[in-house]
Amino acid sequence: MNVLTIIAVAVCVLAPGAFCESSTVAWCYHNSSCSDSTWPTIAPLHCNGTRQSPINIASANATENKNLTEFTFEGYDNKSALATIENTGETVKVNFSAGIKISGGALSESYDSLQAHLHWGNGTAEPGSEHTVDGKRFPMELHIVHSKSTYNRNATLAVKDSEGLAALGFFIEELTGVDDQPASWKTLTSYLSNISNAGGNKTIHDNISLDDLLSGVNRANYYRYLGSLTTPTCNEAVVWTVFKEPIKVSKNLIDLFSTSLHIKNSTSLMVNVYRSTQPSQPVSTQPKASSSTKSGYSLALMTFALIMARY
Repeated sequence: MNVLTIIAVAVCVLAPGAFCESSTVAWCYHNSSCSDSTWPTIAPLHCNGTRQSPINIASANATENKNLTEFTFEGYDNKSALATIENTGETVKVNFSAGIKISGGALSESYDSLQAHLHWGNGTAEPGSEHTVDGKRFPMELHIVHSKSTYNRNATLAVKDSEGLAALGFFIEELTGVDDQPASWKTLTSYLSNISNAGGNKTIHDNISLDDLLSGVNRANYYRYLGSLTTPTCNEAVVWTVFKEPIKVSKNLIDLFSTSLHIKNSTSLMVNVYRSTQPSQPVSTQPKASSSTKSGYSLALMTFALIMARY
């Protein structure tokens, strides 16, 4: 198997244009000498920590937290916010223009949106999401990365804060049935042929917003836990939000990621670009509607129906 050896600065991967850590570490997905099983050894400062990501989310064990309110998404409707798309050698990354933010969702303050990237397996045949739910792995996972607005997009400062980064995770699932493939994802994946080789970078000229890419997803229901970056140096500085409802994308578009892109310094296709799940962490989610509330609602409907029947 050809080797993907990346001399990577994890913070630079997460936040292009931000100040970067001086230390580097050689890591990869595809070779036993530097794959994720070795990261705790080759990057021991954080990768062998106690709150590593990704994890398997056991839905039955998620505790209820009424403070997990809905997010406010600022600039997610901006159709010129997606600036460039690039093949980094280990993923596809979309860089954002400034001015996109999130707040709410029990975050301590607003967070600036920096970039989005994806993880996948080998098309729809071999799923490759990083997080799993009750042991289920999805075909792909989209991560939208943010840093505390206090740090003014300086990720070097953000990773020194245990909640300096906020990552939104969206599962991507195969669209089935007769529905048309989402136009936004068709447009985005049309750029993959221009970034086939590592280092390929293309300006996004089409009008696509983050809202377009997340169309149809209920963003009010999610899981929350404290974790880490999922690539070296695995800094434990991330507030993770993993949404329950997946993005629906057509099979042929999902398959493009594992058939169009190549890893660094190699003709090998970019497949299975995800970290294995790590030891579980405490997970919370929104409270379920209580049975008394449901009963009260049903009783109110019955009462209303009886009253109306008299007229």
